[in-house]
Amino acid sequence: MDPFAAATDLATAIRKRELSPVEIVDTYLDRIDRYGPDLTCFVWRNDDDVRAAARRAEQAVADGEDLPPFHGVPIPIKELTEVEGQPATFGSLGVNDRPRPGSEPVVKRFLDAGFLLMGRTNSPEMGLLSTTDNRRFGSARNPWDTTHSPGGSSGGAAAAVAAGLSPVAHANDGGGSIRMPSSSCGLVGLKPSRGRVPQQVAAWEHATVEGAITRYTRDAAALLDIMSVPDRLAWYQAPAPERPFADEVGRDSGRLRIGLLTQAPTGMPVDPVCVEAAERAARLLESLGHDVFPVSPRFFTEETITGYAQTVLDASLWAMPYDQPKLAEAHLRRRMERAATRHSGEYVQAAFRLQLESRAVVAQWGGDFDVLLTPTMACPPPPVDAVLREANDNPDGLRVTETQMISFTAVCNITGLPAISLPLHTSPTGLPIGAQLVAGPWDEAVLIRLASALETVDPWPLRRPARFTASQAEAVGCDTKISTDGNSPTR
Repeated sequence: MDPFAAATDLATAIRKRELSPVEIVDTYLDRIDRYGPDLTCFVWRNDDDVRAAARRAEQAVADGEDLPPFHGVPIPIKELTEVEGQPATFGSLGVNDRPRPGSEPVVKRFLDAGFLLMGRTNSPEMGLLSTTDNRRFGSARNPWDTTHSPGGSSGGAAAAVAAGLSPVAHANDGGGSIRMPSSSCGLVGLKPSRGRVPQQVAAWEHATVEGAITRYTRDAAALLDIMSVPDRLAWYQAPAPERPFADEVGRDSGRLRIGLLTQAPTGMPVDPVCVEAAERAARLLESLGHDVFPVSPRFFTEETITGYAQTVLDASLWAMPYDQPKLAEAHLRRRMERAATRHSGEYVQAAFRLQLESRAVVAQWGGDFDVLLTPTMACPPPPVDAVLREANDNPDGLRVTETQMISFTAVCNITGLPAISLPLHTSPTGLPIGAQLVAGPWDEAVLIRLASALETVDPWPLRRPARFTASQAEAVGCDTKISTDGNSPTR
């Protein structure tokens, strides 16, 4: 099998009995054995459990049972997300590794869709960093260049998919944490709308969302369908789509007005290679018949952004499951100290400003333009550990690299707008550079249509990091044979 195959294609092969779930799981576990340690992308493994689940899935195929859409396909879960019976340390030395008593709603939807849970992927402590560096597990590394970060906070997930260690991976996004790693690793990162995918708690003043990192647009659409099954217990949810998101793949978008923005809303400098990524996307979109033109949108005031970054995010740490907060990273301890100096009224003022200003920001979609096009980040993927050092060395100061990374992405979380990062460019040194499309409220459909059209003119799934594209026999050793009778590999 091709370890870089689409999850939807693997599911089809299982249904047709061309591949078995056992073969697929064994292939990925062998690749994790070989490549995972160099990337530090997996932080916990359940090989015996996932192999047992694969055998059960194989038997269900043999018995002719009705199969859910992703029956027998493996998927890893991000370390920030709880799964019943698995640890969830949130990437922190200050959180113990006891098994958790319950699962997040998104995990239950993966299981209902037939996915097999395969390990847990690395993340920065509490998700409050734009790269995947932590002292508990070490820093995740970019498969395209292991001296660079795969981004964060879903960097372990992105590294796993980019290296062919899993077909897709669970991720979540509070300020760009799906899109930044996807940009850094040459993948598709679809951030759903607020309220689209159920969560037990919509953290960071409802800025966080659950999602996935994929290689193919059709996987991003199909996973969104299964993740967004409504939750009657949730405070709110996004309106139902007109049709399944998978049906938007290949559908005509019509002629759209696409605003091009290459100046960072934060005022930070934008690396020329990131500008080139957005401009290349603009040319491709024009070739597909869309109107692309420069825009200068209104965004949030400095007071509101500061209130979000320092009041809301600082306070969020007091709700995290620390057993020993004193073991937190220095920049997180400082955030907790700052939060303790502010009263609840200041928090409410910050939250009010976010909601009030958001209305004016969102009003531009459908008025001044239909879709916004930007670089995903204002800088290329940074060196490993650079952002963590920057945060710990000067926790009260301006974090230049981190601010560059989130300059174009965080506004989508505050407003709740859907956005997608597409791997449309490469730096002179060979690192992927993404372009971001942002749609109006609850309009993931237009992003999927545009992404699938762009994928036809620029087939990015064919671009894979060379070190990880060896044949399966080479990947697991020439003396390894993948069994086709439901047994483990034999060596």
